[in-house]
Amino acid sequence: MIIVHHLNNSRSQRVLWLLEELGLPYEIRFYQRDPKTMLAPPALRKIHPLGKSPIITDGDVTLAESGAIIEYILDQYGEGRLRPPQGTLEYRSFVYWLHYAEGSAMPPIVLKLIFGMLPSRVPFFLRPFAALISKGVETSLINPELKRHVDYWEQSLDSTGWFAAPEFTAADIQMSFPLEAMSARSKSMQSQPNISAFLQRIHARPAYRRAIEKGGTYAYSATGGK
Repeated sequence: MIIVHHLNNSRSQRVLWLLEELGLPYEIRFYQRDPKTMLAPPALRKIHPLGKSPIITDGDVTLAESGAIIEYILDQYGEGRLRPPQGTLEYRSFVYWLHYAEGSAMPPIVLKLIFGMLPSRVPFFLRPFAALISKGVETSLINPELKRHVDYWEQSLDSTGWFAAPEFTAADIQMSFPLEAMSARSKSMQSQPNISAFLQRIHARPAYRRAIEKGGTYAYSATGGK
């Protein structure tokens, strides 16, 4: 049976959602972030050397990284569900979005989070300088890059409402985290009708709601309180 090593408020929520969509049996082992540092606990390093979530174990297989986990689950248990047939244009699009989510979309979001936290993490007398640096970097570098990504998402959702194909696929599960993370941090996302509609559709899916119920409060989701 697949075991999901699930860290609260993390990308591992997507793995639970995928398993619920496929109707597969699985076990959850819960891990909690340090309330001060928000880092994963050392116990996760016993499962994988990097100690980050998501991680799954399935028999003698231990696998990290959301995209790799999604591909593994679909290869082993998907039976052709939640991804287009190989060799099609939709399949190539599916692979692209599966890897774009973490490879291109998340880095500027993480940078915005880091620079937003920076002023509160330095000694008090340095905070005014740190705030000026953070604001300058966000204004000149991070925010313009994020706008390009948000505009790209909005345009990409325009034709079908989904990222990789005319119907819902696991690529939409993978893309949910960047969109939810940005929606929680930027009021401008509310003016993007395609993105707003996408988030409403995924949050209404029964499998999404079951994953939230089983995985616990998820701060980036509409049902998680933030």
